[in-house]
Amino acid sequence: MNVDIIIPALDEEDSVGAVVRSFLALPRVREILVVDNGSSDRTAEVAAEAGARVIREPRRGYGSACLAAIAALKRDNDVVVFVDADASDDPADFVALIAPIVADHADLVIGSRVLGNAEPGAFSPQQRIGSRIAGAWLRLRFGLPATDLGPFRAVRRSVLDSLRMADLTYGWTVEMQIKAAQQGVRYVEIPVAYRNRRAGKSKVSGTLRGVAGATMKILGLLAYHDVVLNVPMTKRALNAVTRVREFF
Repeated sequence: MNVDIIIPALDEEDSVGAVVRSFLALPRVREILVVDNGSSDRTAEVAAEAGARVIREPRRGYGSACLAAIAALKRDNDVVVFVDADASDDPADFVALIAPIVADHADLVIGSRVLGNAEPGAFSPQQRIGSRIAGAWLRLRFGLPATDLGPFRAVRRSVLDSLRMADLTYGWTVEMQIKAAQQGVRYVEIPVAYRNRRAGKSKVSGTLRGVAGATMKILGLLAYHDVVLNVPMTKRALNAVTRVREFF
C-alpha cells in the first residue's frame, strides 16, 4: 500500500524543506506533492530541492491548493495524507495515522489535536473553541464522532474521489468530514501532537481576521449541509442561501 502526501504551502520557504525531507523518509511514502499557492518567496524551489514534486496553483485558498494536488496525483496510489507546510504536524504520528486504513478498519483518519498533546501556544484558544463547536455539531447533527477539524489526516484514495470535494478555502477540512458522514465512510480519530510552527506566521490563527473568516466559513458549511440540504426550500430561497455561503 503506497501513500502520497499533499502539502499546501504559501510563503513557507523556512519550513517546507525540512517537512518534505522528514516525511519522505517515512515507510510507505512514495511521493510528496507541494502546492505552491502563490508564494512570494522561494517555497517552490526549496520544496523541489528537498525532493517534492511541486504543483503551482495561483488561486489562493487551502481548498484550491488541495484540489490542484488531487488533480495531479498518480492514479495508482492507495492513501492520501494531508500535511501542513509549517512543521506543526509531527512525522512521528504518521504510522499511527495511516494504520487504521492499512488494517482496513477505516477509510478516513483524522489526527485530533484535541485528543493529543499540543505544545504551549500551538493550539490557540480560538482554534480550540472553533474545533469544539464544529466537533459538537458534527456529532449531534451528522452522527460523526468528531473532536477536531485537524488538517493532518489520511484518506483512502477511492473514498477521496467519491467525496467530490469542492470547497476552495478553509472550509475544505469540515467539508470532507461532512461528506464522509453523509456517505457512511468508516471514520476514526487518533491523538496527534501539535507543534508550534517553526517559522513565519499562520495564515489563519495568526490574525483575528483570519480566525473570524475561517470560523464563518466552517459554520456556514455546517449550516448549509445541515439545514439547507435537508429542508425543502423554494429555488429562489436556496439560491439566496447559496450566495451567502459562497460569500464566506
